[in-house]
Amino acid sequence: MKKNSLICERPIKITKQNENSTNVRRNIFGEVNGIFPSKQTYVGVQHHRWTRQGSTFIAVCTYSTSDFFFRSGFSFCVELMTPAGEHVNEKGIRFYNDLINKLLDNKITPMVTLYHWDLPQVLQEKYGGWQNVSMVDYFNDFASLCFERFGDRVKHWMTFNNPWSVAVEGYETGEHAPGLKLKGTGAYRAAHHLIKAHAKVWHTYDTKWKSKQKGLVGISLTADWGEPVDTSNQGDIQAAERYFQFYLGWFAGPLFHGDYPQVMKEYIGRKSGQQGLGASRLPVFSAQEKTYIRGACDFLGLGHFTTRYITQKNYPSGLRDSYFADRDLAELVDPKWPDPGSEWLYSVPWGFRRFLNYVKVQSYGNPMIYVTENGVPEKKYCTDLCDAWRMQYYKDYINEMLKAVRDGVNVKAYTAWSLLDSFEWDEGYSQRFGLFFVDFSSKNKPRYPKASVQFYKRIISSNGFPNQREMESWKRKAEEACFSSNQLLAAGQSDAAEHGTFCFLNQLLPHGEIKNMQAWVVHHEV
Repeated sequence: MKKNSLICERPIKITKQNENSTNVRRNIFGEVNGIFPSKQTYVGVQHHRWTRQGSTFIAVCTYSTSDFFFRSGFSFCVELMTPAGEHVNEKGIRFYNDLINKLLDNKITPMVTLYHWDLPQVLQEKYGGWQNVSMVDYFNDFASLCFERFGDRVKHWMTFNNPWSVAVEGYETGEHAPGLKLKGTGAYRAAHHLIKAHAKVWHTYDTKWKSKQKGLVGISLTADWGEPVDTSNQGDIQAAERYFQFYLGWFAGPLFHGDYPQVMKEYIGRKSGQQGLGASRLPVFSAQEKTYIRGACDFLGLGHFTTRYITQKNYPSGLRDSYFADRDLAELVDPKWPDPGSEWLYSVPWGFRRFLNYVKVQSYGNPMIYVTENGVPEKKYCTDLCDAWRMQYYKDYINEMLKAVRDGVNVKAYTAWSLLDSFEWDEGYSQRFGLFFVDFSSKNKPRYPKASVQFYKRIISSNGFPNQREMESWKRKAEEACFSSNQLLAAGQSDAAEHGTFCFLNQLLPHGEIKNMQAWVVHHEV
């Protein structure tokens, strides 16, 4: 990754300039945890070398209407300022100016995420990252720079992408950068500061920029749907409610109501007391902060990928207290659910509609919703560009979203995750979510369209589904078109055995009743 352009094409984890080069940024967390060999983590999808072609790729599969639009999203690299934060990196500014202008030239609406987990290493080492409240002001300074330089053209801003993952996987489980395992405290403290940072950025834009630029500032929250195992069992029903509140409500509650969900305060407070602590492990907002935070959200971005069954499970308070134990529930999956290519992501489209409707009936005022992430990877060994399972996933999930729109859910935009195969954090490059295949074995990282590109393009150009017969025609034509891409990919790769195109596809099964279900348990370390 070139430091002189400072591009975070899929923003990397805690990063640092390579001590031996002025042109390289390293993924420190990836190296320490063995995701990649040392000094090789900077080789991403090379978005900075494909900017012109990238906007063309997006144009191939983007369409918009006045009522509902499919958009292009990207993230700014936090190091638009130099690593120490003293100066503005004008080369980085020029790159993003060019990218934004190319999107607009192609009639593509840019939606910009200010922070997608790419915290500079210096801020982690000096301040402890999001454990330190000083990050609120640093992030606000960065956001102000972006509003000043890009706000004349960017009208949709998201402060954070999936802050749940930043807090829980970064400061509770240690799966993501910075890899801290501060069980029962770290995630709550980090989330507290993330929420404060979002609110400050929203107010900064509202008071200084909104009247002139006419833009919107929101946040992107990611959550799965939690379905009670037994819908007649009150314990399971309440457990599913806790699952939602500890997941999405943790962040949405303060932004729409000014405080954390009551069930979080009750459960964490009770367990903290049983531990003998003098105060709850969940931080507290002051009365002034509650007023300041409440309403600081112009739209709600939602990322959604899969569903879990939820049942009541008591975790006694003790030395193993953690975010997961605080919830007193267990997550299950039905082994009959299609597993397209990831150990955590099952295709359960009916959960998407229920998730969106549940957000609507919360006391958030049926907010304007932008679906910011939705997609599916393939098997780790699969490089087949004829991705029938992905086409089926998008068909089913987008259909459930459109049903939710008919239900009255205020969904205004949809984004497929993702345009390109990219860095998937602790999974590295082994999970491919892209509509375009990226050949990471090649120096120039060439792109090849998967069948889902043409299929997705037809869906969004029609703004929905015309009829089943035409849908099957779309799918057939997309599969036919992918064979030429497969031939190009095979010709461009040196090791046919390693990069074969065979892939086992799970047949997608309809949802059925779960009576006498033999479930698999989703384990979390508590």
